Amino acid sequence: MITAESDSPIGDEEPFPPETPPAGDADRRGRLLIRGHLPTLGHGPGVYRMLDARGDLLYVGKARNLKRRVAQYANGAHPSNRIARMVAETAALEVVVTHTEAEALLLEANMIKRLKPRYNVLLRDDKSFPYIVIAKGGEWARLGKHRGARNEKGSYFGPFASAGAVTRTLNDLQRVFQLRSCADSMFNSRSRPCLLYQIKRCAGPCVGLIERADYDRLVEQAEEFLSGRSQAIQRELSARMSEAAEALDYERAAIFRDRIRALTAIQAHQDINTDAVTEADIVALHIEGGQACVQVFFFRAGQNWGNRAYFPRIDKSDEAPAIRAAFIAQFYDERPAPRLVLVDGPVDDHALLTEALSAAAERRIEIAEPKRGTKLDLVEHARTNAREALGRRLAETSSQGKLLAAVAETFDLDATPARIEVYDNSHVQGTNAVGGMIVAGPEGFHKNAYRKFNIKGEDLTPGDDFGMMREVLTRRFKRLIAENPERDEHGAAWPDLVLIDGGAGQLNAALAVLTDLGIEDVAMVGIAKGPDRNTGRERFFMPGRAEFSLEPRSPVLYFLQRLRDEAHRFAIGTHRAKRGKEAVRSVLDEIAGIGPSRKKALLHHFGSAKAAASAGLADLEKVPGISKTVAKLVYDHFHEKG
Repeated sequence: MITAESDSPIGDEEPFPPETPPAGDADRRGRLLIRGHLPTLGHGPGVYRMLDARGDLLYVGKARNLKRRVAQYANGAHPSNRIARMVAETAALEVVVTHTEAEALLLEANMIKRLKPRYNVLLRDDKSFPYIVIAKGGEWARLGKHRGARNEKGSYFGPFASAGAVTRTLNDLQRVFQLRSCADSMFNSRSRPCLLYQIKRCAGPCVGLIERADYDRLVEQAEEFLSGRSQAIQRELSARMSEAAEALDYERAAIFRDRIRALTAIQAHQDINTDAVTEADIVALHIEGGQACVQVFFFRAGQNWGNRAYFPRIDKSDEAPAIRAAFIAQFYDERPAPRLVLVDGPVDDHALLTEALSAAAERRIEIAEPKRGTKLDLVEHARTNAREALGRRLAETSSQGKLLAAVAETFDLDATPARIEVYDNSHVQGTNAVGGMIVAGPEGFHKNAYRKFNIKGEDLTPGDDFGMMREVLTRRFKRLIAENPERDEHGAAWPDLVLIDGGAGQLNAALAVLTDLGIEDVAMVGIAKGPDRNTGRERFFMPGRAEFSLEPRSPVLYFLQRLRDEAHRFAIGTHRAKRGKEAVRSVLDEIAGIGPSRKKALLHHFGSAKAAASAGLADLEKVPGISKTVAKLVYDHFHEKG
């Protein structure tokens, strides 16, 4: 059971510590330590933090009355074994006093997301939501995708649930409003229109194919559409099409006709749009089988801008109102809350949470549970999605568990692996070499645990795959030994099974690394492609066992192929990103003293690095932000001194 003044742990796929009660002596030590702090605590609001003997954070909580709330941990009447274990592990207590309880709630949510305490609600959602921006820093406004801080001058619209939702909307906007989407450097260097102009996705402002006033009107219409005023735009386009037709300007009338069709198509494929809400998030919770799913739908400008499912970790003692409150507090810690948040049930600390969100947003925020009408239909729709998403996850988890058990049987493991790490390398003739590690477990791929390794060994022969694998595994397992030598369940996670993309040679190189590090109990398997690199005829290599293959239609083989292919995809993607970064390195990067801002100034002024390299000294001195000294530095770099 969770009290109204304490947030209960929710998190990601990592489980809570085992539900076994602590030893009596440990619990008594923890309670005595907490009791010793009580005389120093006041009766005002604040935030408290519990730490273990190593200084690692166990729990963050907020309280209306610090002394009364912390005292509950010292009375021995713990509401669950999990709270009892937390108290038993507590070796230090830290307190931050706040002016108001709302301030304490916001501080608590921020600390939980930033410090990730072991026993708290932990919404691990590091990705920021994408927005659409109409950037107005240059002479001609630019339409584009945006994440992160809003440093660029312009209008921002969102959030969207995913990058895919943004891309689809951007494509629709380009069809209707034909705003430019290219970078400023490309825009400034154009001498003829690009392909987007040819396919009627851009009005061609780069080469003067549209008047400034007409382009500015397109910008205004795009902003109106993203603000929910699409009907007014459609009426205006219809009127202008009629005017052009009456003037016998049929070519211009056809342009407006095409834009009206595109706008109508957008309105037709927008899902569950409604006039009942213009700016709202719909938050619905479903709990089943000891797991939970929170489904969030985003409505802006009366349009559905997508939805996303979250799977917070819950304890058996957690109740729905507390889960909703904890989720909402952390969800809006680093993102702006809409004016209205519709929920599917009661929320703990409703008034306090509303006050805190309103204070953070500097405007009135409402959290409401609709009882009838269209808003209730929206909430029910979100709840249905939450139930179905959780059902799929439970089915996948069950299936994954059976596959992992079959993997353990196939490779003669002592137990079902909870963490499998798969390694692969990628390079082109030894250049831009990278190693990739992916992680899988009972709940599928753990993408936040993926790691990439830039190959650094200077003594490696280009293309030495064995040497690359030795370097990757050496770095990986040395770090594990340093961070968690005892393999404590709360420290850095050790793998139960390591899969290597390669045959006997790669496996032996990998085993040599573990032997040198004194690691003898991590199972390791090599996967080699079959004859003629045929999928389905893979060969498996293990120490002390002859190479073998699996039945072509074996579910375990399909599962291992998926793991191998995911590692290959991740390594290839990392390599391509590194290679692409190298390919676009500018000759300006070679000049000492030329940082990003000066490089940007030169590129904006000349349009390309090649043009800047061939510019005269007088032309370089005219670039805004480039002093005569820097201009001379650039000029001398590209010209021999006489």
